[in-house]
Amino acid sequence: MLLEQVRGPQDIRDLSAEQLKELAEEIRHFLIDKISVTGGHLASNLGVVELTIALYLAFDLPRDKVIWDVGHQSYTHKILSGRREMFDELRQYGGISGFPKRKESPYDAFDTGHSSTSVSAGLGMAQGRDLLGEDYSVVSVIGDGALTGGMAYEALNNAARMKKNFIIVLNDNNMSISENVGGMSKYLNGIRSGEGYNRLKKDVTAALMRIPVLGESLVDKISRTKNSIKQLVIPGMLFENMGITYLGPVDGHNVRAMVKVFKEAKKMDHAVLIHVNTKKGKGYVPAEKNPSRFHGVEPFDPETGKPLKKKTYPGYTDVFSKELCRLARKNPQVVAITAAMPDGTGLKAFAMEYPERFFDVGIAEQHAVTSAAGMAAAGLKPVVAVYSSFLQRGFDQILHDVCIQNLPVVFALDRAGLVGSDGETHQGIFDLSYLTAIPNMCVMAPKNLWELRRELEFAVERYNGPVAIRYPRGQAYRGLKEFDSPVELGKGEILFGGREIALLAVGSMVSTAEHVRDKLREEGVECTLANGRFIKPLDEGLVELLARTHELIVTLEENVLQGGFGLQVTAVVHRCVPQVKVLNIALPDAYVEHGNVSVLRESLGIDSDSVIKAMREFWPEKLGGMV
Repeated sequence: MLLEQVRGPQDIRDLSAEQLKELAEEIRHFLIDKISVTGGHLASNLGVVELTIALYLAFDLPRDKVIWDVGHQSYTHKILSGRREMFDELRQYGGISGFPKRKESPYDAFDTGHSSTSVSAGLGMAQGRDLLGEDYSVVSVIGDGALTGGMAYEALNNAARMKKNFIIVLNDNNMSISENVGGMSKYLNGIRSGEGYNRLKKDVTAALMRIPVLGESLVDKISRTKNSIKQLVIPGMLFENMGITYLGPVDGHNVRAMVKVFKEAKKMDHAVLIHVNTKKGKGYVPAEKNPSRFHGVEPFDPETGKPLKKKTYPGYTDVFSKELCRLARKNPQVVAITAAMPDGTGLKAFAMEYPERFFDVGIAEQHAVTSAAGMAAAGLKPVVAVYSSFLQRGFDQILHDVCIQNLPVVFALDRAGLVGSDGETHQGIFDLSYLTAIPNMCVMAPKNLWELRRELEFAVERYNGPVAIRYPRGQAYRGLKEFDSPVELGKGEILFGGREIALLAVGSMVSTAEHVRDKLREEGVECTLANGRFIKPLDEGLVELLARTHELIVTLEENVLQGGFGLQVTAVVHRCVPQVKVLNIALPDAYVEHGNVSVLRESLGIDSDSVIKAMREFWPEKLGGMV
């Protein structure tokens, strides 16, 4: 196999055109084989195999810098840079990341994980190169889906001012995670269908060059007016009008054609955008037919494409989806907003049932939040469904556009807490800290599936201000069903009574606290178990009651300690009953890398056994002698 001979970029430079085709097919088979076992991003990686090979042939990596937007399409890049043998542990704890990581390899020029950042990062790197008097190429690869994010336009606006070479490769597959929406998608569709312009340019140039003496001069004069010609043939010519040279479209599965264009782009003394058309999921029929489903996959049968593990129902996302549709039937003012994630956030059912009340804004979380604020100001009840880590991108809009005006926008934070295999950029472990810092914001976390329904109903029907509900990825907890009291603003609940020790948990950590309580009961220790429900406003009455009736309070949350639930509880206890001990179980002040969630919980000390161990170490005179 050719692939087994590739241990670095130099190993593909002497391959023939036929061998490069063979290598591309071997890479696709390798990706399907490995990702079917480990899970990961499949369709996006299958689509950029030839594009990556062409980049490696046209540029000198790692001296030249290639920055992958989002980064979930970097698997071929990792293979060609010598990491093929590490793919058995892709996205596993201690294994290689599914995204570019500078600490992992010198070939990874910039850490990525969220969308629409590569042009900004590449522009900054090119400016640094020029100021330091260095000489290398900088290439930012960005997808058409990422061009729905406003940050990309801010970067393009500045890139137009570059006086030295900077290359942007637009990987256009008409998809992000789901099918693209909006004006940019329509614009690129127009370019895709406007290939006649490029044929015309090539034919006219060839004909003119055959004219003796005058031919070259005529070509030069015509090239100076190319903007006017393009304006006639391709409506808008957005990039050229901004001052960025546009090359393409180019077949993203033709290595030779791309290498030729890349080498042409390297000669330019300003910013140039190369438009490359690729097919997401190319070479694997199930992924070609359903690229959204194969964007990020769990282990699957490579023969059929079907998941090996049957989906467990209901997940928290399923519960949210069904309950929101129910509430929308009762209230025509309920609308739903997503940032290019209708499937992942559970809004697909809402979109099908209420298409006129569903808004997919593309990969534009900032716009999603402020447009929701506008809808709320107009009298609607907007529900913004978003992954916890992605909402970080809209922090300023939450603070300024929603909360200053105290507008009734509901934020449904999916994948809050530890997410797992996608690593640092995707762990939803900061939301309690950044949301509770904002005045007027109400923050809740359900202990099980029934409480998620109750909290969503409260947020939509009975609360008239900004409110966030955070819930984890995966199967919804079905325990503690008997505790299903109505949700009251700022009120928690005591689930089980006990003595001396009180466990006060929120969200996913309530089930962990239940397991801690059960294990300690077997050793003769009866703990009180309380569900905080609200992180803001905190139930200070409940905290004070627990402090006055117990010697130790243990707080549990799946969030970083700084600015989280536990420190709020500690402040109340120290104010009212300062002699009571408080132990905060939370995540460390660190970025959590990729790995199985159960493994991460154990390594970070928030699983039940680790909590008990921490309790014994914190209060050895009471718990230290236990087995």
